[in-house]
Amino acid sequence: MKVVPVFLASMAKFFFGPLAGYAAGLPIGVTMIATVAGMMATILLFAFFGEWVHKKFPHWFEKKEQKLEAPDSRMTRIWKKYGLIGIAFLTPVLLSPIGGGIFAVASGSPKGKIILYMFISALFWVGIQTGLVYYGFDALKELDLPFFK
Repeated sequence: MKVVPVFLASMAKFFFGPLAGYAAGLPIGVTMIATVAGMMATILLFAFFGEWVHKKFPHWFEKKEQKLEAPDSRMTRIWKKYGLIGIAFLTPVLLSPIGGGIFAVASGSPKGKIILYMFISALFWVGIQTGLVYYGFDALKELDLPFFK
């Protein structure tokens, strides 16, 4: 049951998964799997229900669509230069799975590509972010600082 908070945290913000896994004392591999699964659950929800959500909650998409259409926005430059691959690559780092999912659906990209690119991105970033959390906190503990006891 310790995996559930990791999964749910990763659905909202990718980096929260490794933090929750470390805090729960989970093995690094379990944390990595739960983190990727959480992000992909969000992406799958947006990929398959994004159009329905877009119709029911258009205000969620308005800002994202405006950012994709604005000629000087950072997301537009990324979209024009790198497309869905760029959005997917940045989702675990700068965006959240929710934000990345909204951008991907708003872009009109095919579901299969959204899922594939987001999965590859999650696999890439989970090792880096989970490693930083687990090994970084372990290194800080060794410094014998009072707030890491």
